[in-house]
Amino acid sequence: MDFELTEEQTLIKNSARKIANDLLAPIAPILDKGEGQEDFLSNLKTMAQAGFMGINISSEYGGTEAGVVSYALALEETARACASTAVTLSVTNLVAEIIETCGTEAQRAAHIPKICDGTYSSGAFCLTEAGAGSDPSGMQTRAKMDGNEWVLNGEKVFVTSGGITGVFVVWAVTDPDAPKGKGISCFLVEPDTEGLIIGRAEKKMGQRGSLTNVITFDDCRIPADSMLGAENDGFRIAVGELAGGRIGIASVARGIACAALDAAKSYIGERRQFGKRIADFQGIQWQLVDHETELEAARLLILQAALLKEQGKPFGPAASMAKLFSTEAAQRACYTALQLHGGAGYTEEFPVERYVRDVRITTIYEGTSEVQRVIIARDILAQMEQTA
Repeated sequence: MDFELTEEQTLIKNSARKIANDLLAPIAPILDKGEGQEDFLSNLKTMAQAGFMGINISSEYGGTEAGVVSYALALEETARACASTAVTLSVTNLVAEIIETCGTEAQRAAHIPKICDGTYSSGAFCLTEAGAGSDPSGMQTRAKMDGNEWVLNGEKVFVTSGGITGVFVVWAVTDPDAPKGKGISCFLVEPDTEGLIIGRAEKKMGQRGSLTNVITFDDCRIPADSMLGAENDGFRIAVGELAGGRIGIASVARGIACAALDAAKSYIGERRQFGKRIADFQGIQWQLVDHETELEAARLLILQAALLKEQGKPFGPAASMAKLFSTEAAQRACYTALQLHGGAGYTEEFPVERYVRDVRITTIYEGTSEVQRVIIARDILAQMEQTA
């Protein structure tokens, strides 16, 4: 197996790193304080113009056509500098992918170029509800046909980029009498649509630069041709979106963890205790070894899942493995990085305390670690049945 990156993949990785270092890293601490939104939006525009909002999208619609591996590499480099920008990048790319895969030609032409060139600051998904998180098939948002319009009613929570998006991908029940998960459809809704209410931005533990909003639909009327894909086929689309998103979040987690370990290595290489550098103690060295080994394993899992998706092969279980292992390993690495800073790591003077807060959500969104274990277990059992 060839683990060497292609010339294009290397170029994208290096380009993402340069933008991250030059533009994203300087404002990450500012975004963490709830400030700097104008700079945040400007950086998103810059990343779009550099090709990072449509990495796996056809050039016909303004995309880069660089593939899923490049997408994962770009997200990791972005997350090393600013997790808030990275998660926005992840979701926006997936919105473009879903529209390209499931949309009509008119829907593609109307929205994807605006995502890719930065006309839209981002894309957003409206899937999760207060009573339907790990089990999205239990959603209560409804869509009913009235004349030649769909009427949406319901409320979505934890919508990433809900306050800045150019287009929402919205899931709603269109056949309440169908078996659970079978009567859900998917729609494209623009943010200025009457009856769509962008609610409060959540006050979060981490990734504070990324707006996370409540979105309410109150007799929100959209044209009949706003449906994305076939009627009552929305749950299948959602499952596919979540699987692809897990590759992105695994990459984000790894990027944050790498930044945390880099900060720790810099600190213990200079800080002295008991007459020598902290880095010279064997116990400290072994902690670094364990985390570096885990993050290298995470890298391989991420690239495997990304390559499977890029090749059009089944990738769901591989994506779940990548997300489960990478996000859990990233949290362990970030907490060790803070520990190696001692009391200094608990202060805002060092970025490691932000990394700890930013990485925490990665085991939760795009499917919790527990959900990943369920998915992986189902795949294992299915293979057992096939070989029995």
